[in-house]
Amino acid sequence: MEVIKTFFNEYFVRLAKLHVTDVIEILIIAVVIYYFLRWIKTTNAWAVLKGLLFLLLFWFIASIFKLHAILWIFVNAVGVGITAIIILFQPELRKVLEQIGQREIVPSIFGSGSEGKSALNDKDIDELVRGIYTMAKEKTGALIVIEQQIDMQKYIDTGIILDADISSGLLISIFEENKPLHDGAIIIRGRKIVAATCYLPLSQNMQLSKEMGTRHRAGVGISEESDSFTIIVSEETGKVSIAKAGEIIRGISGDLLKEQLYGMRKPDEKKRGWFLLGKKEKQA
Repeated sequence: MEVIKTFFNEYFVRLAKLHVTDVIEILIIAVVIYYFLRWIKTTNAWAVLKGLLFLLLFWFIASIFKLHAILWIFVNAVGVGITAIIILFQPELRKVLEQIGQREIVPSIFGSGSEGKSALNDKDIDELVRGIYTMAKEKTGALIVIEQQIDMQKYIDTGIILDADISSGLLISIFEENKPLHDGAIIIRGRKIVAATCYLPLSQNMQLSKEMGTRHRAGVGISEESDSFTIIVSEETGKVSIAKAGEIIRGISGDLLKEQLYGMRKPDEKKRGWFLLGKKEKQA
């Protein structure tokens, strides 16, 4: 008991000596840890992290009670442990670095990556929405990916090249059941449907509803791997969902979908549109 009292007495003495810069540093670290934990809960690495936190707690107890043999093992295992963590978390670390790179932090230095890509015009959006909700009414499953700044050529190469104008009739024809092109996703680049039957990566997010099938997981998966805007029509319920930045919102209306598609053309609305959408869906 005396050991614990001594430890906390020394701890509070150190707290009294904190400067403003120390407080700012602590706040920055706390914010980074918070967002890291919030992100990692959606990955398979969450179980591994809980194991590491248990070991950290064990080390903390060993430090308080000065268990020298255990501390020696921990100190000598640090080097190997760091290498092991990098190996274990390699897919997650790669993904988070990609997500950081996707943020428009320094667009003026690296460029937006969207030069030469024409935005959807009013006619394209009308045709797209009309086709989507016609399929929704008939419970025809569909997966539509709209390329934005990050190039999606590697996914386009997995499908059949169409390079066709956007029309509701073509969309319905592509996704009609038992037709050759109905499996997989279509990818829209600029004002063209560039490819159909494209294969997309499935999301590994453990927090996604178990009700979601392969189509929805693929929609979320491609939004995790790129900055694309994905529209999913459920074959079971006929509901329309959209996915962006690893998040999915289900059961949206045609007006809300149009609002998001129009917002993609306007840089000033692009940053706030997705969050406004989330709030509106919660209120609906």
